[in-house]
Amino acid sequence: MNRAFSPFVKSMLVALLAVSASVSASEEKKPAHAEAAVAKADPAKGGSLYADGDAARGLPACVSCHGAAGNSTIAANPKLAGQHEGYIYKQLVNFTTAERNQAVMTTYAKMLTDGEKKNIAAYLATTAQKPGAAKSKDTIDLGKKIYRGGIAEKNVPACASCHGASGAGIPVQYPRIGGQHQDYTGAQLALFRANGRKNSPQMSTIAKRMSDDEIKAVSDYVAGLK
Repeated sequence: MNRAFSPFVKSMLVALLAVSASVSASEEKKPAHAEAAVAKADPAKGGSLYADGDAARGLPACVSCHGAAGNSTIAANPKLAGQHEGYIYKQLVNFTTAERNQAVMTTYAKMLTDGEKKNIAAYLATTAQKPGAAKSKDTIDLGKKIYRGGIAEKNVPACASCHGASGAGIPVQYPRIGGQHQDYTGAQLALFRANGRKNSPQMSTIAKRMSDDEIKAVSDYVAGLK
């Protein structure tokens, strides 16, 4: 029996080794092309979708809520101009999950392809944010103290330790918050505190240690950062 099947077994082993080598070679080549395709985003296409939307899909233009080139003039809607590309992309993905479920944005984010999310993010990263300004002189000192030094007795770290002295943030990890609308920043901190926004455990922990007055003060101070 061994002699009869020996040639067959040998031929099978040769064939399997050949297939294995072919698959391995294919897998070695694939990542380079795949990574190049994933990494490349088109800001021009993102800008077009941002400005015009896609009527065929019922997708409205982002500009209608977030303003020309990402400079929202509506206090409840965030300024997106100059925001880090990786951060915008992450948020658009998060809107499609339970981590950041928000009726309007969740609906539209689910309509976007992964490539379109990346294109819009790439476009917004090329725009420049128009500066904002603090409005309350009564809370400016408290807001400044919290932003720069935190609240030691509550174990609240300085906002600047992650978002930078000017609020420019760190790409992907921490967003640009300098110049952002007071109302929007305050609303997001409140959501983090109430577990209404779940895509940053760090911010949820920090916000839960802050009072309404502290949130209001730091949100107003942040709006004036440049």
